[in-house]
Amino acid sequence: MRLSVFFALSLSVAVHAGEPPMKVGSGSYRSTAPKSCAPLPTKIYKTKDLAGPVVTNQWWSSLVWQEFSQNMFAHPAFTRCDADGVVVGYPGARVHGNQAGIFGTADLVKGDLKIGHSAVREFPQANCAAYSDWFVTAVMQTDVGSLTSSFGHGSPFVFGLITGGDPQVAFGTVPLVWGGEEGSAVMGVTVNGHHYGLFGSSGSRWEGLGTTTLTNVGRSGEHFTIAVLPDATSETLQLFAKYAHSHVTDTRVGYEVKGSEVVANYRFICTPREGVETDTVYALYPHQWKYSATELNELTYGSVRGVMKVGVGSGFKTSVPIQGVLPMLPEGGIVDRSAMVKLLKTESAKEKPDFADTYWEGKYLGTLASLSGIAEAANADEQQAVFVTEIKRRLESWLTATANDEDPVFYYDSKWGTLVGSPPSYGSDRHLNDHHFHYGYFIRAAAEVARHDPEWAKRWGPMVELLIRDIATPDRSDSLFPFLRCFDKYAGHSWASGDANFADGNNQESSSESLNAWYGLILWGEATGNRQVRDLGLSLFNIERTAVEEYWFDVSETNFPDDHPNVALGMVWGGKGAFATWFSAEIDCIHGINWLPFTPASIYMGRHPDYVKKNFARIVEKRTGSEDFNVGWGDLVVMFGALNDPASARRHLAENPDCKIEAGNSRAFMEHWTGALSQFGQIDASTVSSHPFTNVFRKKGMKTYAAYNFGSSDLSVEFSDGFVMQVAPHSMAVRSQE
Repeated sequence: MRLSVFFALSLSVAVHAGEPPMKVGSGSYRSTAPKSCAPLPTKIYKTKDLAGPVVTNQWWSSLVWQEFSQNMFAHPAFTRCDADGVVVGYPGARVHGNQAGIFGTADLVKGDLKIGHSAVREFPQANCAAYSDWFVTAVMQTDVGSLTSSFGHGSPFVFGLITGGDPQVAFGTVPLVWGGEEGSAVMGVTVNGHHYGLFGSSGSRWEGLGTTTLTNVGRSGEHFTIAVLPDATSETLQLFAKYAHSHVTDTRVGYEVKGSEVVANYRFICTPREGVETDTVYALYPHQWKYSATELNELTYGSVRGVMKVGVGSGFKTSVPIQGVLPMLPEGGIVDRSAMVKLLKTESAKEKPDFADTYWEGKYLGTLASLSGIAEAANADEQQAVFVTEIKRRLESWLTATANDEDPVFYYDSKWGTLVGSPPSYGSDRHLNDHHFHYGYFIRAAAEVARHDPEWAKRWGPMVELLIRDIATPDRSDSLFPFLRCFDKYAGHSWASGDANFADGNNQESSSESLNAWYGLILWGEATGNRQVRDLGLSLFNIERTAVEEYWFDVSETNFPDDHPNVALGMVWGGKGAFATWFSAEIDCIHGINWLPFTPASIYMGRHPDYVKKNFARIVEKRTGSEDFNVGWGDLVVMFGALNDPASARRHLAENPDCKIEAGNSRAFMEHWTGALSQFGQIDASTVSSHPFTNVFRKKGMKTYAAYNFGSSDLSVEFSDGFVMQVAPHSMAVRSQE
């Protein structure tokens, strides 16, 4: 099913500040900010004709939040809008690493060059004039003239338009000219060891050779293009000259779930400013070229994500295998039912905490959702009812607003086009940070209720789907929210910061909490019969999974530079990778923040057991307390290690009946997780199914197949190895064979 055009949600409500709470199904939300929420900025830096909800949480989002912008890492180039022009640099030529992370070598302040305007020394601000799925256009103007620049992911080009003057390119030192000559419309230059093509419009000429400023004059049109080049050869300059005036004016990605794969179709839509060429030169990230059959050439770029490979055309496709997910782990993972029921009774009898902020409330909801699944697997109906009832109570409180509600409640900001929860946390209000992290927990918990109570889902579903739309509406015409707010359509992963107000660009720390959000969409869509939401979740989950494997974990050891000593990153930034977190320097946290919350879907982290073994060994070697897993996030370390060696994890649990547990985890889930892996073995990533609610395990030559059926009739599930199993309605089936 195509996901790029329509989104089957019924709500489309106009909201204006000062209105009373807006009724949505059985729920409601405020239309003004509660006292606990810091107000969003009143100024949005965009042109008047750029209508619709504001895109945030992207690699270029600082452009709409600031007078000019921070560095924007499009890859292979980076850009920045300053008062006197647009900085351009290439940080990928000599990527290096150390204990702190992975870094490029560009000067992030000066760049390699600056595109300026011959008649304007300083612009008052930069405005976002247009954007598409991975391109953005910035315009700076005065009464004298304007400078417009367009750039985007995977494009070596910065496309320019100018009025009222001539484009100028200023360098910190006199560049080496190796292509063209004084008066040429096309120049090849090298500065700081980086190679660039300067492409003036037909009939124009570049003047100023031998100085630090080149000016394009005598043009027959107002367009020009600057390109970072992979080498300094005349053949490459000629290739780029062919496509330099085919300006990228739109970019689009469409996702389709086809059998056991997610197919992504990336398209560059180009407008020829002169000539008839409508193709372009583009570069693919590792998570793209490793899953694409598109023919590429021999040219490459470096980047902090790894080698980018170059192609020519109007687009490309990728096909990513679907990692199946289950709403709960199989019953066979409960090694001792009586002991498990005792744990569940202890959990269900605990005093219910007060409502927390959106993040910590979400973590508690996630814990309850996992406990519900364990109780179902253990046939502990009484305890499961406690967990589901508490989820309902808490969600209904959050999803209902009254005239005087300050918290827990959501409010909609019509200026920015976003839903904000109160109490907020970690900048989820003022900076629109982390919405997918926080709301993903809510959505997954709601999906757990929907599995058991379809009528509840019908009543409260419109509010749940507002949360979904806030973080990832696939409807480009959604009047309330921007298209796929948190997800970077080209980089293949999400961004956490709403405003990207950092010199190193945007960032994401907890890739696993991002995947937890998409897991929630998968479950909610299936439980409510909304196939579009389900397939959206499958698409985002599996594409971001590949990005995590490549950029946070580097499971194939092809992307981290040799001088980076660590086996994972804690944070991915636009301009670097950091072995760090926002909150702790402890190695458990640096690794664990990209594991939590452990859920049945966390099985994806075991697709590469050799990597798990290497990662686990490094953590144990470096962590405080070494193999004392009752310090730090030892429970998470044990659970991660169980993806390769569940026997050791089971020994730890047997020897530590009161082991330390991370706040979003539970002893019951730790028991079920390690028990399932001990019983069935490692995940078998090579065996897939067109039914996405499956897991396949392998232990000593024995395969175990697990499948869950959400439907009301019997289901036949076929796997890629030819195995077929029948699954009864609303239940899980588990079968084993050699």
